[in-house]
Order: sequence, then structure tokens, then C-alpha cells
Amino acid sequence: MIVIGCENITFSVGIKTILSDISFSLNEDEKLGIVGVNGAGKSTLLKIITGQIVPDSGNVFIQKNVRFGLLEQNAEYNSEKSVLDEMLEAFSHLIKTEKELNELRDLADSGNEAAAMKFAVLHEKFVSDGGLEYVGRCKGMLRSLGLSSEFWDSSITSLSGGQKTRIALAKLLISDPDIILLDEPTNHLDIDSIMWLEKFLSSCRKTVIVVSHDRYFLCKTTNRTLEIENTKGKIYGGNYDYYIAEKKREREILEHQYKNQQKEIARIEAYIEQQRRWNRERNIIAAESRQKQLDKMERVEAPSRLPDNIRMKFNEAEESGFDVLSVRKLSKSYPGKKLFSDLSFEVKKRDRFFIIGHNGCGKSTLLKILNHTVMQDSGVFDFGYNVSPGYYDQENQNLNPSNTVIEELWDCYPQLTQTEIRNALALFLFRGDDIFKQISILSGGEKARITFAKLMLSKYNLLFLDEPTNHLDIMSREVLENALEKFDGTIIAVSHDRYFINKLATRILSFEKDGVRDFNGKYQDYIEYVERFSETSVTEKKESITDSKSEYLKNKQKSSEKRKYESKIRNDKAEIEKIEKQLSEINKKISENQSNSSLLVELYNESEVLENRMLELMEELDSMGELN
Repeated sequence: MIVIGCENITFSVGIKTILSDISFSLNEDEKLGIVGVNGAGKSTLLKIITGQIVPDSGNVFIQKNVRFGLLEQNAEYNSEKSVLDEMLEAFSHLIKTEKELNELRDLADSGNEAAAMKFAVLHEKFVSDGGLEYVGRCKGMLRSLGLSSEFWDSSITSLSGGQKTRIALAKLLISDPDIILLDEPTNHLDIDSIMWLEKFLSSCRKTVIVVSHDRYFLCKTTNRTLEIENTKGKIYGGNYDYYIAEKKREREILEHQYKNQQKEIARIEAYIEQQRRWNRERNIIAAESRQKQLDKMERVEAPSRLPDNIRMKFNEAEESGFDVLSVRKLSKSYPGKKLFSDLSFEVKKRDRFFIIGHNGCGKSTLLKILNHTVMQDSGVFDFGYNVSPGYYDQENQNLNPSNTVIEELWDCYPQLTQTEIRNALALFLFRGDDIFKQISILSGGEKARITFAKLMLSKYNLLFLDEPTNHLDIMSREVLENALEKFDGTIIAVSHDRYFINKLATRILSFEKDGVRDFNGKYQDYIEYVERFSETSVTEKKESITDSKSEYLKNKQKSSEKRKYESKIRNDKAEIEKIEKQLSEINKKISENQSNSSLLVELYNESEVLENRMLELMEELDSMGELN
């Protein structure tokens, strides 16, 4: 059954068309990834679906009584409430019911039978609606998205932008909407949180629409893909990897068909021209016949022009020595929070050294220390011979907000001509009046392109990169990856983009709960190692538990058998003592009733039975060595 559908959605801003005739529909449990370059209209489409923007034409259909939840890009809460109180608001109906139950309980305790009956009915509904679990669910959701208990009582206004976005995501997911719309949900999540979100979305029976540049995430969570390119939309029936392969295949086929048809058209046109030059009656007839054939031909359209993309190449300085960087016993803390201590590692020439770990563990701080923008508490580090480092800062703090785009580059490279500066900016899609935009009004993606332009114009043999893919669309990420693959120097990078890491990393430094792991190998090898290590630990634990359980059961059985043995001895002795008393009483009765023959027969028979039973018991005790 179709849950949501868009029909011929068109939207423009002024004379610029953003979306043209976008159409698609989704059934329950289908998960759609929306891809396209920055500015293609992906976020605009989400706002049209939720009614925040009215399209110029077209319609959005949503199934009746269906609730949707939207996470906007860089969504932030500005509330004085605590983190946990904000989360609990998603269950305001249960909180209201809980308050009513408390009032009814007080009345019931005072003897009000009507209140007691109402309490019983309402309590049953409260429990069935999740009233006993909702607080725990909220806390679990916060933990899963990297917000541990130390944040729960904090005012939301005191948190960072990234933390506020995670709260917005947590509250959306806990509210359990029927349609989940997410705009760049992985922007402020570490790898562990992203993997948790992937599992959550993959397993939930909801309709999901995701706008993302995280290729790994799209592959794991979506089963359909909508590409928006040159204002048009095209649906592909698979995840991101399927879409890439299918688009390439379709484009190759279309290009082949177009080229073949163009050759055929050129051949027919040449024939017509030749026949007309000869200008005889039969030639004119032949030319007209071929012209009719040409006019009736169904033309194959040329493949649409791909969107403009950045171009990038890093110029290396002279070669460094083999030993690029030595870090020894480095430590850093902030008041109330230790980031890392006694951190030591070596970086060699041409290493692709990637630093990963949960948010707040000190990855970016480490890069800032190595670039002398933050001071370490203790420890030292040294660069090797002829090392020339360049630094990409994810916050773009090295840009002057009052400069224009062209001024920013010219201030750094005054020796270059205006033409050379303009040519460099054109590689990063700053053309025409764009070069006179002020840095302060640029988007995150535009600032990232400026920073990369500055890096490209310099000559370095060591690149420090702090979350370099954060503000780049997929096409730009691929350009960056290709440029870094060709870079002949050394790379030290912090990233949570697993696709990016997997393509480039040759070494992994992982900040983990129990310390730092330095793994020499590719990212996929590292993941397999961690999974194998975890499985081994679990197996060992299971074996340990199994062995312990087996030993426990053996001991338990021995103890049980011993208790039975001891109980048997006690019972047998007690029964013998009882029989002896009974025999004593029978013998007394026999002495007293010598004249009553019938009674004597009964007494002798009873005595014989008791004596036989006592004999059996004595034999048992003798076999157990307990006869004394």
C-alpha cells in the first residue's frame, strides 16, 4: 500500500528552477535515499513533503492518519529544559496519565471504590501503552546517540550545536512516527552512533526518506534511490551502490546509442547532399526519400550534461625523510574531562594514518596540538627531516570572515596574478560574481572549498585533515579521494566517513574505551579484526561460562547426592529407633495378653513385619558404613 507519493513537483526561486516534475511513491517499510550535488534541491523537496514549502505545481499524497517526523539539517533546540526532560516530552500523554494515576491512587487509598476501579482500568492501559518503559527507552536512545548520563540534567542551551542535533534526532526516533524524514542525519554522529542508527533504520518497519552524502550509510539503510540532477528526478530500485552501477550502465548504453545514431544521421545527410549535388531527377527522388527517412527517425537524446564539479590536485613539497612524526607520552585534559594520556605513536612517510573514535575523545584536539594551535599538558612530538605540514581545519577558523573569496586567496598568495587566482577559484566552482562574495555569508560547503583551494596552491608533504568530507557532496568527496590517492606525501586524518576511510587508510589509530589501538592495515581489515576479536572474546566468555556452569552443575549434583546420602542415613536411623520403640510396646502387650490368642496372633504378625523392616534398614546402614 502506498504511504506517500509525490506527483510532478515543480519549484522555482525567481527565474531559477530548483525542481522539475519530480514524481515517486513509497510503500510501507520502503526506505528511499535522495542524492544529488549541493544545491540540487534535496532539502527543499523534504520541506515540500512536510508542507513547509508550497510547490509551484504538483501534489504530495500522504496516507490518512499517518504521522511523519522530520530532522532538518543542522537542527538545533534552544530550550532551558534539561536533556532528559526534553526527551520525555515525546511521552507527554503517558506523563499526564501517570499524574492522573497518582491522584486516583490517593483517592483509592482513602476508601473510594469508584476511584479504585478507575485506577485499575487506567493502570492497565498505562502499562499496555509502555508506561513502565518510556523513561528507560528515552535514556537508552540518548546513550545510543552518544549522550551519556552526564548530559541528562544539563540545560539544552548549554550544549554544542552537534549535541543539540543529536537530541533532535533522538526525540524524533523515540516519538515513533510512521514516516521518518532525515536530512543529513550523520553530520554530528561518531561511527558507533552511525552504526547504531543504521541498524535502527534497517530493522524498523517504517517508511524512511534520507538525504545524505554518507555513501556507506546509504548503502546500509536504503532500498531505493532518488537522484536529483539538473532539476529532474530519477528513481532507482536499489541502494547507493546499485544506483551508481545502474546509472553508469544506463549512461554507457545511452552514449553508445546516441553516438551510433549520430553516425547514421551524418551518413544519411552526406548521401542526401551528394544526391542533391548531382541534381538529376532520380538523384532528387533518392534525396527526398532519404530526407523523409531522416524526418521520421526517433531521435535519441544526448546524455544530459553532468553537474559541474570541483577539480583538485595537491602539489607536494620536496620529499620528507622516512620518519615523519614521533609522538611520545602526549596527554591532554580539560577541567573535569581527561581526553588522552601517555599517547605515543610513530608516523612514517606515505602513511595514510586515520584517527577514529567516539565524539569528544580528543581526535580533533590531537590534530590541533600537532599543529600548535592547542598546547598539550605533557609529552612531546617531533617532525622528521624536511617535513612540510598543511592543515585542514573542519571549523574553517583559518578563514577571515570579512574577506571576499578572491581576497582570501590573494592575501595568502600575493605573488600570484589575478588571472591565476581566478583560475584556481574556478576549479572550486567560484566563477563570475561568486568571487566577490564575503566569506561570512558562505555556506559550510563553500567555506570548505575555499580552504581546499588554499591547500592546493601550497606545497606540503604532510596533510593534516580534520573531517575533510563534512560539508562536501558525494561528487566532491570522490574528487577529494582521487586527489589524495595521487598525493605522494603523508596523510594524517580524522574522519567518521567510513567510505572515505575505507578507500584511503593504511593505518588506523582508534580511540577506544579501554585505551588506544594502533592498527597497521586497511579499514576493512581493522573492522574484521575487531569483529574477530570480539567474537573470540564472546566465545571465550561463553566457553568460560559453559565450563563454570558445567563445574557448578557437577558440584551441585555432588552436593545434592551428599545431602541425599546424609538424609538417608538420618532417616534410616530415625526409623530404626521408631521401630525399636514400637517393638518394645508390642512385647509389653504380648506379656499382658497371654490369654487372648487372637490378639496375640495379630501382635506377633505386626512384630514380624517391623523386625523385617528393621533388618533391611540395618543392612542399608551396614553397606554405607554407618552401622554402629
